[in-house]
Amino acid sequence: MGAATDAPTTSASSTTTLSPSIIKKILLSYTYVAIWIFLSFTVIVYNKYILDQKLYNWPYPISLTLIHMGFCSSMAALLVRVFHVVDLPASMSPRLYLSSVVPIGALYSLSLWLSNSAYIYLSVSFIQMLKALMPVAVYSIGVLFRKDSFKSSTMGNMLAISFGVAIAAYGEAKFDTWGVLLQLGAVAFEATRLVLIQILLTSKGISLNPITSLYYVAPCCFVFLLIPWITVELPILKENSTFHFDYFIFGTNSFCAFALNLAVFLLVGKTSALTMNVAGVVKDWLLIAFSWSVIKDTVTPVNLFGYGLAFLGVAYYNHSKLKALREKEAAERKDEEGDDEESGRLLDQREGDVITRRNESEG
Repeated sequence: MGAATDAPTTSASSTTTLSPSIIKKILLSYTYVAIWIFLSFTVIVYNKYILDQKLYNWPYPISLTLIHMGFCSSMAALLVRVFHVVDLPASMSPRLYLSSVVPIGALYSLSLWLSNSAYIYLSVSFIQMLKALMPVAVYSIGVLFRKDSFKSSTMGNMLAISFGVAIAAYGEAKFDTWGVLLQLGAVAFEATRLVLIQILLTSKGISLNPITSLYYVAPCCFVFLLIPWITVELPILKENSTFHFDYFIFGTNSFCAFALNLAVFLLVGKTSALTMNVAGVVKDWLLIAFSWSVIKDTVTPVNLFGYGLAFLGVAYYNHSKLKALREKEAAERKDEEGDDEESGRLLDQREGDVITRRNESEG
């Protein structure tokens, strides 16, 4: 009797107690999330500090993006060619590079240029609120390119997010039309870039992690940015006789931008892209709080109400994606089990046929 009553207790305690390996995995996941949030937070605030005319007062977004791309290109080349940290995809040919990577690089350069330009005109908190439109843009462009199927429920979710962002924009104390257009353009170009990555690269069996992405895309972005830089900002910089290149400011800023790409590689590689989306929501709220409390940006109740609605829409969208992913994995697992059962039945049938033939021959 005693042995019978002790067994369930032991098994229950063994199932409720987490093993050291699971605890270590959980702690590492939270560490990756914390590193990514910290670096993303740092890059956004650092860029705002450099570009804002009331802070460091260096309002040259093309130049700043050009410096980032030059630094990232050099570091990626070192990691790939010298230290051999990652392997390059063997199927990347010059023709594929021109047809796939170059358009992606052009869109990426436009997205970075416009998003950095928006920091001159808008507050950090309001920019994060506008970035909530990213799922709307990605889904809409995916439907336009026939990468995603149109669903009325998903479109309703997208409209709810858009409505929330519209309310947040209505309540913005320092609304600037040009700044909003710049940020919306950055969102549109970035969403198009993400869809093109799926169409041009993923469909051809090429997967790029952040290091190989920088190796291929950063030099392309650098070349594209040279054209507007030479025509728009270089003449102004030449006229500004007081300008001197601050190696510490721009060096540390560029290093943070490069480290952020490595953190993306670490986070997505060790957890999932969905984890990064959820962590991004936490980062947005932290940036809004920082912008209000430290930078002293005005955040109105209407701002928060509108972004709260958009936040709920984004959270529901992420939940729907997670649910669909789990259903897909369950269906694939069920198909594999069905294939295994079918193989087992065929094997049993073959063994039965062999035994029958043996008995017939012996008879």
